[in-house]
Amino acid sequence: MDKRKDNRERYERQDNKPFNENQLEGRNAVLEVLKSGRDIDKIIVAKGNVEGTIKRIVAMAAEKKIVVQHVDRNRIDEMSQTKNHQGVIAIVSERNYVEVEDILNIARDKNEDPFVIILDGITDPHNLGAIMRTADAAGAHGIIIPKRRSVGLTATVAKTSAGALEYVPVAKVVNIGNTIDQLKKEGLWIACTDMDGENYFKSNLKGPIAIVIGSEGDGVSRLVKEKCDFTVSIPMKGEISSLNASVAAGLFMYEVVRQRSMK
Repeated sequence: MDKRKDNRERYERQDNKPFNENQLEGRNAVLEVLKSGRDIDKIIVAKGNVEGTIKRIVAMAAEKKIVVQHVDRNRIDEMSQTKNHQGVIAIVSERNYVEVEDILNIARDKNEDPFVIILDGITDPHNLGAIMRTADAAGAHGIIIPKRRSVGLTATVAKTSAGALEYVPVAKVVNIGNTIDQLKKEGLWIACTDMDGENYFKSNLKGPIAIVIGSEGDGVSRLVKEKCDFTVSIPMKGEISSLNASVAAGLFMYEVVRQRSMK
């Protein structure tokens, strides 16, 4: 196990309280949820912190008639799940997962070839948040995660995604393999990311496609890999043999963007 990751997860759970997935923290995350139109129960702001972005958040909340509660800094520190709240926390309505068909319909409505990210065994909330942020920027239509062996949409994911959680649909499925079969029937090609795969610069990533990203430690599981149509890899020129999962996902996503932009 990656000791740094293990230590970080222990730090995030040090108060032994379960994550409240309806609690968003940080200025960007709260700003984006205000813009998204999602129901917000209340916004909690540290007393004396009414400058810059916080001032904008308070003004937007007042305009939308959302309760703003000003509390002592100690109180907001106690409430924080990320330990990096930047002086503001929002308590929001439940962030619902979507169905795989919903993701495909988004692509149809935009008259675009489906572009889907499948995450196999991503348990680090920082990785999921970073992947969501890049998926939004790259124009992916949605992300698919398994119900088991995966982090959910926690406060840390929301914070790391810098607001992308409000815009990137996420489907949570029982079986990734069965979902891949479903996507194939819908005409998608399934590309597995693997160190032994073909150089992704030489691979055809155009058309309807799903990119499968595995965990840093174990990669894509054998059963899922066997379901994929082909494997692709990032050429590694240095001494390090692998990249952080979110960095690798970003490179693969933007190779799809690059190839789609070519005539």
